[in-house]
Amino acid sequence: MACSGCEASMSQSIQDRRVTLAIEPSGIATVTLCRPEKQNAFDDQMIELLTQAFRRVEETPEVRALLLTSEGVNFCAGGDLAWMRRMAEYTFEENQQDAQALALMLYMLRNLPIPTVVRVQGMAFGGAVGLVSCCDIALASVDAQFGLTEVRIGLIPATIGPYVIEAIGRRWASRLFVTGERFSAQRALEIGLIHECFPGGALDAAVSNLLDEICKNGPQAVAHAKAIVGEVAGLPINEALIEHTSRRIAELRVSPEGQEGLSAFLEKRRACWPPRTGAGDS
Repeated sequence: MACSGCEASMSQSIQDRRVTLAIEPSGIATVTLCRPEKQNAFDDQMIELLTQAFRRVEETPEVRALLLTSEGVNFCAGGDLAWMRRMAEYTFEENQQDAQALALMLYMLRNLPIPTVVRVQGMAFGGAVGLVSCCDIALASVDAQFGLTEVRIGLIPATIGPYVIEAIGRRWASRLFVTGERFSAQRALEIGLIHECFPGGALDAAVSNLLDEICKNGPQAVAHAKAIVGEVAGLPINEALIEHTSRRIAELRVSPEGQEGLSAFLEKRRACWPPRTGAGDS
Protein backbone atom coordinates (compact mmCIF):
# COMPACT_ATOMS: atom_id res chain seq x y z
CA MET A 1 0.00 0.00 0.00
CA ALA A 2 1.61 3.21 -1.12
CA CYS A 3 1.94 6.09 1.32
CA SER A 4 0.20 8.54 -0.98
CA GLY A 5 -2.07 10.54 1.28
CA CYS A 6 -5.06 8.35 0.47
CA GLU A 7 -8.06 7.80 2.72
CA ALA A 8 -9.56 4.33 2.74
CA SER A 9 -12.90 3.45 4.32
CA MET A 10 -12.68 0.29 6.39
CA SER A 11 -16.45 -0.25 6.35
CA GLN A 12 -18.66 -1.77 3.70
CA SER A 13 -20.58 1.35 2.68
CA ILE A 14 -19.96 5.07 2.44
CA GLN A 15 -23.16 5.73 4.39
CA ASP A 16 -21.92 3.66 7.33
CA ARG A 17 -18.25 4.52 7.54
CA ARG A 18 -17.80 3.55 11.17
CA VAL A 19 -13.99 3.51 11.00
CA THR A 20 -11.66 5.21 8.54
CA LEU A 21 -7.96 4.83 7.91
CA ALA A 22 -5.91 7.60 6.29
CA ILE A 23 -2.19 7.32 5.56
CA GLU A 24 -0.40 10.59 4.86
CA PRO A 25 2.78 11.08 2.79
CA SER A 26 4.57 11.90 6.07
CA GLY A 27 3.94 8.33 7.25
CA ILE A 28 1.25 9.18 9.80
CA ALA A 29 -1.67 6.73 9.80
CA THR A 30 -4.86 8.12 11.31
CA VAL A 31 -7.57 5.72 12.44
CA THR A 32 -10.81 7.55 13.19
CA LEU A 33 -13.95 6.41 14.99
CA CYS A 34 -16.80 7.82 12.90
CA ARG A 35 -20.06 7.37 14.80
CA PRO A 36 -20.50 10.78 16.43
CA GLU A 37 -24.29 10.34 16.39
CA LYS A 38 -23.74 7.36 18.74
CA GLN A 39 -20.97 9.04 20.76
CA ASN A 40 -18.56 6.75 18.87
CA ALA A 41 -19.73 3.78 20.94
CA PHE A 42 -18.41 0.58 19.42
CA ASP A 43 -19.96 -2.76 18.59
CA ASP A 44 -18.79 -6.01 17.03
CA GLN A 45 -18.66 -4.46 13.55
CA MET A 46 -16.50 -1.56 14.72
CA ILE A 47 -14.23 -3.96 16.57
CA GLU A 48 -13.70 -5.92 13.36
CA LEU A 49 -13.09 -2.72 11.37
CA LEU A 50 -10.54 -1.51 13.92
CA THR A 51 -8.80 -4.88 13.76
CA GLN A 52 -8.62 -4.60 9.97
CA ALA A 53 -7.28 -1.05 10.20
CA PHE A 54 -4.56 -1.97 12.70
CA ARG A 55 -3.57 -4.98 10.60
CA ARG A 56 -3.25 -2.80 7.49
CA VAL A 57 -1.12 -0.30 9.41
CA GLU A 58 1.15 -3.09 10.66
CA GLU A 59 1.60 -4.39 7.11
CA THR A 60 2.49 -0.96 5.67
CA PRO A 61 6.22 -0.30 6.22
CA GLU A 62 5.92 3.37 5.21
CA VAL A 63 3.84 4.10 8.30
CA ARG A 64 5.88 5.85 10.99
CA ALA A 65 3.22 6.38 13.68
CA LEU A 66 -0.48 5.83 14.33
CA LEU A 67 -2.95 8.43 15.57
CA LEU A 68 -6.20 7.08 17.04
CA THR A 69 -8.89 9.75 17.12
CA SER A 70 -12.63 10.26 16.67
CA GLU A 71 -15.23 12.57 15.18
CA GLY A 72 -17.57 14.69 17.28
CA VAL A 73 -17.53 15.98 20.83
CA ASN A 74 -16.84 12.61 22.51
CA PHE A 75 -13.98 10.18 21.98
CA CYS A 76 -15.96 7.02 22.73
CA ALA A 77 -18.81 6.21 25.11
CA GLY A 78 -17.83 2.54 25.36
CA GLY A 79 -20.09 -0.27 24.19
CA ASP A 80 -23.07 0.38 21.94
CA LEU A 81 -26.44 -0.22 23.62
CA ALA A 82 -27.85 -2.24 20.71
CA TRP A 83 -24.75 -4.45 20.80
CA MET A 84 -25.21 -4.97 24.53
CA ARG A 85 -28.84 -5.99 23.99
CA ARG A 86 -27.72 -8.58 21.43
CA MET A 87 -25.00 -9.86 23.78
CA ALA A 88 -27.60 -10.41 26.49
CA GLU A 89 -29.23 -13.02 24.23
CA TYR A 90 -25.97 -14.76 23.29
CA THR A 91 -24.97 -18.15 24.66
CA PHE A 92 -21.86 -18.44 26.82
CA GLU A 93 -19.88 -19.66 23.81
CA GLU A 94 -21.10 -16.76 21.66
CA ASN A 95 -20.24 -14.27 24.39
CA GLN A 96 -16.77 -15.74 24.76
CA GLN A 97 -16.17 -15.53 21.00
CA ASP A 98 -17.40 -11.93 21.01
CA ALA A 99 -15.08 -11.03 23.90
CA GLN A 100 -12.13 -12.69 22.19
CA ALA A 101 -12.66 -10.49 19.12
CA LEU A 102 -12.37 -7.41 21.35
CA ALA A 103 -9.32 -8.90 23.07
CA LEU A 104 -7.63 -9.49 19.71
CA MET A 105 -8.26 -5.92 18.58
CA LEU A 106 -6.79 -4.51 21.80
CA TYR A 107 -3.79 -6.84 21.59
CA MET A 108 -3.07 -5.74 18.01
CA LEU A 109 -3.22 -2.07 18.98
CA ARG A 110 -1.01 -2.60 22.03
CA ASN A 111 1.63 -4.49 20.02
CA LEU A 112 1.90 -2.46 16.83
CA PRO A 113 5.61 -1.98 16.01
CA ILE A 114 5.20 1.79 15.73
CA PRO A 115 4.39 4.55 18.24
CA THR A 116 0.66 4.89 18.84
CA VAL A 117 -0.86 8.19 19.93
CA VAL A 118 -4.46 8.63 21.08
CA ARG A 119 -6.34 11.96 21.09
CA VAL A 120 -9.14 12.06 23.66
CA GLN A 121 -11.96 14.59 23.94
CA GLY A 122 -15.24 14.49 25.81
CA MET A 123 -16.29 11.09 27.13
CA ALA A 124 -14.05 8.03 27.26
CA PHE A 125 -15.90 5.30 29.13
CA GLY A 126 -15.59 1.54 29.51
CA GLY A 127 -13.81 -0.01 26.54
CA ALA A 128 -12.62 3.43 25.47
CA VAL A 129 -10.33 3.47 28.50
CA GLY A 130 -8.93 0.22 27.14
CA LEU A 131 -8.15 1.87 23.81
CA VAL A 132 -6.41 4.73 25.61
CA SER A 133 -4.42 2.30 27.77
CA CYS A 134 -3.25 0.32 24.74
CA CYS A 135 -1.68 3.37 23.09
CA ASP A 136 1.89 4.41 23.84
CA ILE A 137 1.06 8.09 24.25
CA ALA A 138 -2.25 9.60 25.35
CA LEU A 139 -3.15 13.29 25.03
CA ALA A 140 -6.52 14.67 26.13
CA SER A 141 -8.54 17.84 26.38
CA VAL A 142 -8.79 19.33 29.86
CA ASP A 143 -12.53 18.71 29.93
CA ALA A 144 -12.31 15.03 29.00
CA GLN A 145 -14.14 12.61 31.30
CA PHE A 146 -13.14 9.01 31.93
CA GLY A 147 -14.80 6.06 33.61
CA LEU A 148 -14.51 2.31 34.00
CA THR A 149 -18.27 2.01 34.25
CA GLU A 150 -18.80 -1.70 33.57
CA VAL A 151 -19.89 -2.54 37.14
CA ARG A 152 -22.80 -0.10 36.77
CA ILE A 153 -24.43 -2.62 34.44
CA GLY A 154 -23.27 -5.77 36.21
CA LEU A 155 -20.15 -6.39 34.13
CA ILE A 156 -16.40 -6.02 34.68
CA PRO A 157 -13.51 -4.47 32.71
CA ALA A 158 -12.06 -7.89 31.89
CA THR A 159 -10.55 -7.84 28.38
CA ILE A 160 -9.32 -4.27 28.84
CA GLY A 161 -8.13 -5.00 32.37
CA PRO A 162 -4.52 -6.03 31.67
CA TYR A 163 -3.87 -2.89 29.65
CA VAL A 164 -5.58 -0.53 32.10
CA ILE A 165 -3.72 -2.04 35.06
CA GLU A 166 -0.45 -1.75 33.12
CA ALA A 167 -1.20 1.95 32.53
CA ILE A 168 -2.44 3.07 35.95
CA GLY A 169 -1.19 0.40 38.34
CA ARG A 170 -2.96 -2.05 40.63
CA ARG A 171 -3.84 0.42 43.37
CA TRP A 172 -5.86 2.83 41.24
CA ALA A 173 -7.35 -0.01 39.21
CA SER A 174 -8.62 -1.55 42.44
CA ARG A 175 -10.56 1.63 43.16
CA LEU A 176 -11.79 2.54 39.71
CA PHE A 177 -12.81 -0.98 38.70
CA VAL A 178 -15.15 -1.38 41.70
CA THR A 179 -16.58 2.14 41.99
CA GLY A 180 -17.42 2.76 38.33
CA GLU A 181 -16.92 6.45 39.10
CA ARG A 182 -16.23 9.06 36.47
CA PHE A 183 -12.96 10.97 36.75
CA SER A 184 -11.47 14.04 35.16
CA ALA A 185 -8.59 14.54 32.78
CA GLN A 186 -6.60 15.92 35.68
CA ARG A 187 -7.13 12.71 37.64
CA ALA A 188 -6.30 10.66 34.54
CA LEU A 189 -3.06 12.63 34.31
CA GLU A 190 -2.23 12.04 37.96
CA ILE A 191 -2.67 8.26 37.74
CA GLY A 192 -0.81 7.83 34.46
CA LEU A 193 -3.69 7.05 32.10
CA ILE A 194 -2.83 10.08 29.98
CA HIS A 195 0.46 11.95 29.57
CA GLU A 196 -0.79 15.51 29.11
CA CYS A 197 -4.02 17.48 28.84
CA PHE A 198 -4.61 20.71 26.94
CA PRO A 199 -7.22 23.46 26.80
CA GLY A 200 -9.29 24.28 23.74
CA GLY A 201 -7.60 24.09 20.36
CA ALA A 202 -4.19 23.47 21.92
CA LEU A 203 -4.84 19.72 21.85
CA ASP A 204 -4.61 19.43 18.06
CA ALA A 205 -1.40 21.47 17.97
CA ALA A 206 0.13 19.28 20.68
CA VAL A 207 -0.78 16.09 18.81
CA SER A 208 0.67 17.46 15.57
CA ASN A 209 3.91 18.55 17.25
CA LEU A 210 4.32 15.17 18.93
CA LEU A 211 3.87 13.28 15.66
CA ASP A 212 6.37 15.61 13.96
CA GLU A 213 8.93 14.77 16.64
CA ILE A 214 8.41 11.03 16.17
CA CYS A 215 8.90 11.32 12.41
CA LYS A 216 12.35 12.86 12.88
CA ASN A 217 13.64 9.60 14.31
CA GLY A 218 14.88 6.39 12.69
CA PRO A 219 11.83 4.17 12.08
CA GLN A 220 13.63 0.94 12.93
CA ALA A 221 15.18 2.50 16.04
CA VAL A 222 11.73 3.66 17.14
CA ALA A 223 10.34 0.14 16.69
CA HIS A 224 13.20 -1.32 18.74
CA ALA A 225 12.89 1.42 21.38
CA LYS A 226 9.22 0.59 21.82
CA ALA A 227 9.98 -3.12 22.00
CA ILE A 228 12.72 -2.84 24.62
CA VAL A 229 10.37 -1.21 27.12
CA GLY A 230 8.36 -4.42 27.21
CA GLU A 231 11.47 -6.57 27.18
CA VAL A 232 13.13 -5.05 30.26
CA ALA A 233 10.33 -3.49 32.35
CA GLY A 234 10.19 -5.08 35.78
CA LEU A 235 13.22 -7.33 35.26
CA PRO A 236 16.14 -7.39 37.70
CA ILE A 237 19.30 -5.70 36.43
CA ASN A 238 21.55 -8.71 36.25
CA GLU A 239 24.13 -10.24 33.93
CA ALA A 240 21.50 -11.63 31.55
CA LEU A 241 19.77 -8.26 31.17
CA ILE A 242 23.08 -6.45 30.68
CA GLU A 243 24.04 -8.92 27.95
CA HIS A 244 20.66 -8.56 26.27
CA THR A 245 20.71 -4.76 26.18
CA SER A 246 24.34 -4.70 25.03
CA ARG A 247 23.49 -7.03 22.16
CA ARG A 248 20.49 -4.89 21.20
CA ILE A 249 22.51 -1.67 20.84
CA ALA A 250 25.36 -3.47 19.05
CA GLU A 251 22.94 -4.87 16.46
CA LEU A 252 21.51 -1.43 15.78
CA ARG A 253 24.92 0.22 15.50
CA VAL A 254 25.87 -2.06 12.61
CA SER A 255 22.44 -1.97 10.95
CA PRO A 256 21.85 0.16 7.80
CA GLU A 257 19.70 2.58 9.76
CA GLY A 258 22.21 2.86 12.57
CA GLN A 259 25.05 3.48 10.12
CA GLU A 260 23.01 6.15 8.33
CA GLY A 261 22.02 7.84 11.58
CA LEU A 262 25.58 7.96 12.90
CA SER A 263 26.93 9.19 9.55
CA ALA A 264 24.31 11.92 9.30
CA PHE A 265 25.05 13.06 12.85
CA LEU A 266 28.82 13.20 12.25
CA GLU A 267 28.40 14.89 8.87
CA LYS A 268 25.87 17.37 10.27
CA ARG A 269 23.20 16.53 7.73
CA ARG A 270 19.66 15.23 7.84
CA ALA A 271 19.41 11.45 7.87
CA CYS A 272 17.81 9.63 4.97
CA TRP A 273 16.09 6.79 6.77
CA PRO A 274 15.43 3.44 5.07
CA PRO A 275 11.84 2.14 5.43
CA ARG A 276 10.78 0.32 8.56
CA THR A 277 11.20 -3.41 8.03
CA GLY A 278 10.77 -6.02 10.71
CA ALA A 279 8.47 -4.63 13.40
CA GLY A 280 11.22 -4.36 16.01
CA ASP A 281 12.80 -7.70 15.21
CA SER A 282 16.35 -8.18 16.41
